[in-house]
Amino acid sequence: MEDDNRLIQERRKKRAALIQEGINPYPYRFQKKHDAAAIKETYKGLKPEEATKDVASIAGRIMTMRIMGKASFCTIQDQTGTQQLYVTRDALGEEGYGRFKKLDLGDIIGAEGTVFSTRTGEVTVHAKKVVLLCKSLRPLPEKHHGLKDTELRYRQRYVDLIVNPEVRETFIKRSKIIQSMKRTLEKHGFLEVETPTLQPIYGGANARPFTTHHHALDVQLYLRISNELYLKRLLVGGYERVYEFVKDFRNEGIDRTHNPEFTQVEWYQAYADYNDGMALVEEVISTAAKDVLGTTNIAFQGTKIDLSPPWRRLSVADAVKRHAGIDVKASSREDLLDYCDKHGIAYDASSWGMLVMAVFEASCEDKLVQPTFVMDYPVESTPLAKPHRSGDERFVERFELYINGWELGNAYSELNDPVVQRRLLEEQVERGRAGEDETHPMDDDFVAAIEYGMPPTSGVGIGVDRLVMLLTDNASIRDVILFPTMKPQEDGR
Repeated sequence: MEDDNRLIQERRKKRAALIQEGINPYPYRFQKKHDAAAIKETYKGLKPEEATKDVASIAGRIMTMRIMGKASFCTIQDQTGTQQLYVTRDALGEEGYGRFKKLDLGDIIGAEGTVFSTRTGEVTVHAKKVVLLCKSLRPLPEKHHGLKDTELRYRQRYVDLIVNPEVRETFIKRSKIIQSMKRTLEKHGFLEVETPTLQPIYGGANARPFTTHHHALDVQLYLRISNELYLKRLLVGGYERVYEFVKDFRNEGIDRTHNPEFTQVEWYQAYADYNDGMALVEEVISTAAKDVLGTTNIAFQGTKIDLSPPWRRLSVADAVKRHAGIDVKASSREDLLDYCDKHGIAYDASSWGMLVMAVFEASCEDKLVQPTFVMDYPVESTPLAKPHRSGDERFVERFELYINGWELGNAYSELNDPVVQRRLLEEQVERGRAGEDETHPMDDDFVAAIEYGMPPTSGVGIGVDRLVMLLTDNASIRDVILFPTMKPQEDGR
């Protein structure tokens, strides 16, 4: 820490000296015409020591410097990669070269010069002009040790991005994954829309919300836990295919696959059911893998996963029978209570369906490594899905997508019977009054909306962060969120 403070003071002195000389260490602009990747690609065919008369204009952060007598090398980094500069006293003059030698690692510079290849074949820019664009006051982490402290990397993501190129690549892939997903949805006629983040009634999922207060209206509002009910209102209004990438907020714990603020995409398709939803999920995800990685055969933390469709489909009842050895369809509530007690499974004893879910989550989830649509959930698991068309009223037409033992998506044949919808929401309210923490509140306006009539609908939600984890081989959700939620330090950072 003392060394850092000393270095910061030295850099502050350099800043002050520049200003005293009449040099602005923070000029307004620089005409950057080229980037590192383009220069490397354009001139990759140069032979060693071959020179061109082509002039490149490039800018970036100094990452390495080799200061010598009359000629020096430095490497600058822009968002596409690194580029070597060759800097000489003859080209810059005595004064300019002297200023260059006083630059520090981390300073941002612009340079113009001709492109050539060194004796070792490295494409290099022979700088005829070097301009300081931003004086860095804090030293970068030491080259060979870098920024390795995991918590510090998340708190100071800006430094993490500078010194760890693989981190920048992860977030480039994240952007490309989202772009691919949008292209696939729009190819199928989906319209991108926007719905409220602040909501007077939270809904669309069973989760504990974040609460805030709007002073002007003097009302309590909630940060969105889902955009589902607003998107369904749009189907009532006449749109037939809509989607939205959103930030959702759930007041829950933080672990390897959970962050209180996370990204989700939801889409709704009129005149379709959950089978149509499964087909589109397969296409959206497998296409994203091919677009970004060039393959549907991926490896996550050493485990090979095949994302090529079609994916396995398995009912909750069949999954439990296979992995827990119990036939839930033939089991009473008491049978399930005995099973949970015998196997040490924590449970919600409020209903048969919640006990089925407890057994499923404890016995099956981690076994679902290859892509699997788990279908046909107990009715108690959600108040928003249609009853199963088989006529077994204990189940609804819901599926969840599991890959690598994670739940990545949730979907329904959407319930559009307003009478049944009101009854199911009222039952959830009663469960909340009985002490259950995460229940769906009553939303009278939503019920009023579907009383006007909502067509048969397939609705899907996919956790974008977990999907990015899978496709970039990152084991923690914090590695794919630029600024994950952290407990503030004493200094407020």
